[in-house]
Amino acid sequence: MTEPTPTEAEAGAPVHTGLERLAQRIAELEAERDEYLNHLRRVAADFDNFRKRAARDQDALVARAHERLMKELLPVLDDLERALEAASQHEEVKLEEGVRLVHRSLAGLLERHGVKPIETEGKFDPHVHEALLSQPSEAEEGSVIDVVQKGYKLGERVVRPARVVVAAAPPAPEEPEADA
Repeated sequence: MTEPTPTEAEAGAPVHTGLERLAQRIAELEAERDEYLNHLRRVAADFDNFRKRAARDQDALVARAHERLMKELLPVLDDLERALEAASQHEEVKLEEGVRLVHRSLAGLLERHGVKPIETEGKFDPHVHEALLSQPSEAEEGSVIDVVQKGYKLGERVVRPARVVVAAAPPAPEEPEADA
């Protein structure tokens, strides 16, 4: 007995449906790819908008902080103007009093904002001190013996290091030369 031979239509049918399924799968994958690409573009745009908004918010915060500080400095400026007016009228006592008032006002303002003077007693610390010179002294070598300019910290950050003079070893006494 002989097996019936498939007709050409029957023989091409499995190949044709396989190609259709493959084309359909490719179309599904392309649609999925396009969906992911669109999602990625939306996320990138959202992130860009967030970055711009954060930068605007940061700028606004800095501007408000500056404004607040300026409002607090204005009374100090007023005190200084009063002291200068007293100086122009040769009222030395009022001038000295005015300058002291300005100094107290400004020092208090800075302290309220976390600015503190750097401690200069004791050993030289290169993290908070700037050594301008070294001078022979009876004090312990490496200790601060004079402050040329006060230094300040804002919180734990050094705003300006203290400029100091550091003790060097005292000069060695000269030995008398022996006469020959």
